[in-house]
Amino acid sequence: MMEIFFETKDVFQLKDMEKIAPKEKGITAMSVKEVLQSLVDDGMVDCERIGTSNYYWAFPSKALHARKRKLEVLESQLSEGNQKHANLQKSIEKAKVGRHETEERTMLAKELSSLRDQREQLKAEVEKYRECDPQVVEEIRQANQVAKEAANRWTDNIFAIKSWAKRKFGLEENKIDKNFGIPEDFDYID
Repeated sequence: MMEIFFETKDVFQLKDMEKIAPKEKGITAMSVKEVLQSLVDDGMVDCERIGTSNYYWAFPSKALHARKRKLEVLESQLSEGNQKHANLQKSIEKAKVGRHETEERTMLAKELSSLRDQREQLKAEVEKYRECDPQVVEEIRQANQVAKEAANRWTDNIFAIKSWAKRKFGLEENKIDKNFGIPEDFDYID
């Protein structure tokens, strides 16, 4: 379809394209509108609404300029990439200076590796004895205290409901305990 625009260098309406495209280029008449719209969306064909009609055009010079701009952008990206590559190569060369494999360097690398392994072993051992850590023990004590306070609060609520039920319904305490499954030794936690 672009060839139609480039060869004629003319402006068309949709109905003109629907007549010309099937005859000259073998594009099915049903798909002309979709193809034309996709070309407009891609910026390859220009479209302008004048009055009630849409006019479509594309000139070879615009396509040439678009390709040139794209080429310039790609070339600048390539040169930037080449510059980064060169800078990284220089950085690698600088880093290699003074890092020749010597006996001392090999020995220090082995020592570093063994010290890292030892550190990991010590961390694992500390984790094993974590439960004896005073800070962890204190956290457990505080959690126990919070749980004890919560249990006593609920016990207080149960006693309040039992006394309300005794007054409201005139029930005996042992019947309330039996019906609600409250044990006889139910009391606050010390």
